[in-house]
Parts: sequence; C-alpha cells; structure tokens
Amino acid sequence: MDPGKYADLFLTESREHLTNINQQLLEWERNPSAAGPVDAIFRAMHTIKGMAASMGFTTVATLAHRAENLLDLLRRRRGATDSETIDLLFRTADTLEQAVEHSVGGGEGELDASDLVADLDRAAAGFESTKKQGATRTRASIETEAVGGGRRVQVTIKAAASLKGARAMIVLRRMESLGPMSGLEPPLDVLEGEEFDGKLQFFLDSDAPDHVIEEAIRTAGDVEEVVIGRAEAGAPTRAGATRKARHIRVNLDRLDALMNQIGELANARGRLAELSAERADPDLEDVVITISRLAGELQAEIIQARMTPVWQVFDRFPRLVRDVARQLGKRIDFRVEGKEIELDRAILDEIGDPIVHLLRNAVDHGIEPPEEREAAGKRPDGRVVLSAARDRSTVAIRVSDDGRGIDRERVFADAKAVGLVDEEAQTLGDDQLLRVLARPGFTTAKEVSDVSGRGVGIDAVVTHIRLLGGSTEFKTQQGAGSTFTLRLPPTLAIVRTMLARAGKERYALPLTHVEETVELDPQSVTELDGAKAIVLRERVIPLVFLRELVQAEGEPIERPPVIILQVGDRRAGLVVDSMAGQQEVVVKTFDTPRGMLPIFSGATILSDGRAVLILDAGGLV
Repeated sequence: MDPGKYADLFLTESREHLTNINQQLLEWERNPSAAGPVDAIFRAMHTIKGMAASMGFTTVATLAHRAENLLDLLRRRRGATDSETIDLLFRTADTLEQAVEHSVGGGEGELDASDLVADLDRAAAGFESTKKQGATRTRASIETEAVGGGRRVQVTIKAAASLKGARAMIVLRRMESLGPMSGLEPPLDVLEGEEFDGKLQFFLDSDAPDHVIEEAIRTAGDVEEVVIGRAEAGAPTRAGATRKARHIRVNLDRLDALMNQIGELANARGRLAELSAERADPDLEDVVITISRLAGELQAEIIQARMTPVWQVFDRFPRLVRDVARQLGKRIDFRVEGKEIELDRAILDEIGDPIVHLLRNAVDHGIEPPEEREAAGKRPDGRVVLSAARDRSTVAIRVSDDGRGIDRERVFADAKAVGLVDEEAQTLGDDQLLRVLARPGFTTAKEVSDVSGRGVGIDAVVTHIRLLGGSTEFKTQQGAGSTFTLRLPPTLAIVRTMLARAGKERYALPLTHVEETVELDPQSVTELDGAKAIVLRERVIPLVFLRELVQAEGEPIERPPVIILQVGDRRAGLVVDSMAGQQEVVVKTFDTPRGMLPIFSGATILSDGRAVLILDAGGLV
C-alpha cells in the first residue's frame, strides 16, 4: 500500500474522528457516569488505530491502541469516571492530533509520545482488576448475541475503497446511534486486519425506517451496497431499491478554478448581451437567453457545491472554551446554535481565527469569576453563546456573553487620554466604542495574560472580517454582557453589485447592503455632529461623499444620487456622481496597501474588460 496515495483521506478522516472525540469528552466531563460518550470515544480510537496501522503510522497507531485499551476497561466497569482520567484522555486527543499531522507531513519520528503512552498504561493497570472480574459483554454482544426482532443489515464496501476496515468501523459507529447491534460478522478482529474483504453484516434493533438506516450507512463513504431485511445471511431480501448516494471529495482549488471560469463566463455573457442588444437580431437574442440560463444554472450549482455547514468549524470551539475557562478558573455554560447554516468553504476556512479571538475575549474579559457573579446575583456559570443565522442576504455569526459588559466611562476616559476621541465628545455609542476597541494596541485588560490583553484581538477581527467583504457590530450593557456580530456574505465568489461613478472612475458596491436610492435635495441637508446628513422619513442619515474619499476630479453634480446603505442597525447615504447599472462580478480580494483608505474590499473585471474597485459598505457606514 502506498501511504502517500491516501494521506489526504487519512488526514481528513482522522480530523473528523478527533473532533468527535473532543465533543464526547466534553459530554463525558459534564456527566462522568454516562455510558454513551465512552463507547463513542472507544469506536473513534479503534477506527483511528486501524487506519493508522494500515498507513504504517506507528506512533498514531500505538497511541490510539493504548488509549483504546484504557477505554475498553472504562466502558466495562460502567461507573463514574474521575476527572484525572478524562484529563488524560484530553491530553491523548491533543497528542494524537499532533501525531496525525506529523505523520502525514513525513515527520513520523519527530513526536515523542512515550511518556503519554506510559501514563495510559499506568491508568489501564489501575483498572485491570475490573477487567478480570467483568465479562466481555460489550464486545461479545455485538459479535455473537442476537437481538429478538432486529433487522439484518448487510453492507458491502467498494472493492476499490481504501481503508475498508476503517469504513466498516464508521458504519458501526453510525449504527450505534440508532439502536443496539448484535451478531456482527466478521468479528471486530477481522475488520481490523488486511484480510477484511469489505463485506459485513449485523442485527440492528431500531425503530428507524430502512431509508434512514441506509442513508446513515452511506455517509461513511465508499459503500457499494446496503441490504436491509429479515432473511438469512445466505438469501438476503432487498428492502426496496437501494438508492446510491454519490459523493466524492474534491480539492477546493478545483472549485476555485471552476468559479473563476464561471466568473469569466458571466462577463462574456454580459458582453454578448450588449452586442445582441446593439444588433437587434431575434435569433441571436434567443441564443443569448439560452446561454444566460445555462450559465446561471451552472453558476448556482458551483456555488452550492462550495457551501459547507458551519458546524465543521464550530465543533472545535467547545474544547477551546473549556480549556480557557479551566485556565482562568471560570465556569462556563457554552452553547452553539445554528450549526446547520451554510457558508462558502473559502469564507468558512477564514472565520476560525476571528471567532477564537472573540470567544477568548468573552471568557477572559466578559465572564466574571464564580464568586463575583454570585455576589452580583448571577448564576456562577457564565453563559457564552456562539450562533449562526440567516439575516436578509447575509449570514450573521454572533458571540454573546452574560458577563460584566464594557465600562463605557472607563474606556471613554482611556480613549480620550490617548487622543482617540474628540475633546468635545461626551460619551461613546456602540459603533464608536467598537472603533476604539479595534484600534491597534488598545485594550481594556488591566494586565497581560496568556489568554489576552495585548490589544490585538478586536483589531484583528474587524480587519479580517472586512477583507472577507463583511462587517462587525458590537453591543454591550454594563453588568449584562456583550454581543459581537460578524455579518458575512454567503459566498465570496460572485456577487451582484451596483455600479456608481465618482469623477471619471466607476466603483462596484455589493447590493447586499443597498437599502434604496434617492436624489440629494439640498433643502433636506442638515448637520449631525458637525457632518452633513439628510432627513429621510423622519430619520437622520449621515452622508458620505465618494468624490471626497477618492479625490475625484471635476465639478460635483448639482443634485447627485444618494445610495442608502444599511449594515446591521447602522445606515449612511453614499453620495455619488451617477449610477451605471447593475452587474454580477467575480470578487478578487487583496490586502489593502499601506496608506490606502479602508473602504475597498476587493476588485473585479467588468464585462467590458475594465477593472474596478469594490467598495466595502462596512467601511463606509
């Protein structure tokens, strides 16, 4: 077997199992007497061991095997597990993650896990007497005993599949969540070996419909056939026609390349539509309509192929919060909501670090120590919530806490002392407060810790989210907590924009944040905090003049159009010279050059071949 051929698959599968292990450990820590988590962790360790052994990754296989031995003893004794043992398994999960990365990267011998292996062996030795006294009920039940009334399930792994044993173990793990299993053939020892041919069968005692069982099995990947029925092993009956769900892993670079091509096709489609309009040829117009429809459908399919549920990133944060809370001596009730919401994979890969900053800030700065919370009449456990939700045409990711909130007066005084606010200012609103907190080097921490306090977290969050075409909002109430909201476009690939002119240049503005357009009436212009604003339906809206920002040449327009922008609860009117229609564009992000105004989120090429800058609504409002 050539390890390099399956290295990426091994890495992906191992990461999924390690994420599950961390989740189950957190659940086990909350309820040390629960049986479900230890069984799930055992299965995941068993699968990692089998995959690593097949790949020849000795360090990973040895470590997983020793952990598996300890877990087997723990699940047989079926009693409350002490915190020291759970901490040992957390250490094991961390070291396994490092070992997997080292092994795939070619550094198999770089990680010394001998001390951890010894600790696992010592812990297992402490439970050895339990092993001798107890029967091997768990393993025997799945391999030999029959459950009355259960359905026989037969699974065939594809002949060309790599790591057949690992696939089979994933199938068994999926089935455990549906009900008790028994009568496994071949036994587990055979599934672990090279001689396993990819065929297994077992009894499943579950109320789940056949199609639910089949779908759960096929999520393991590389499943050729599923047969569900009550017939004998030699003459199975099919429970209806087997639907083959077809899944393959695709490198994101390939999807990026496809998206670039579909972007070029969209530009060509726009140019073709312009030429058709000029020639007024009915036949050509029909062809243009057909091409536009097909290109639009292809574009939608590619965008959908890139969409990924946020749980693939969110699932690693419960462990992070747990570790930070223990480090700081705080008690945290951490909740995750909206895990099914989907984002473009390219965006999802980039939001991990900003969320880490916000979660660490919430636990460190936001949540008070238990004794301080109780003195204030609060529960000793601070609540931190990470959520995702659709909000109009954006995805809103929120990190909120019920902690101490921000002391506005103290921040205002500190900001005023270093010249971050005007001398005439009396207080800070939420937007102003965020701008102060996002200034590099500014921090509310009284001392620097290993967790935070260097004044770079919020600045990094705001900058990073802006580069993704999103915006950051902040609300806080002293004594009640704080909420950060990250508003992101569902995809970075293709966005519909409004084209506007300032002088001789055109600029693209994503329609996501465009509320409406109005004509600037000089009679309606007023002043707000020393800046120009308009009153629109009894609401004062500050004005931003694009000509002034980009230093456009020529005389200003007498009654220019105003594009009303809304980002969260904030609104502003962008005054432009003229509007030049709408167009779908492919976004090309870039790092803002030094000295350039932070009002651009990228660039694009229009259908006429000319490059334009894309305005960032979050930087304008």
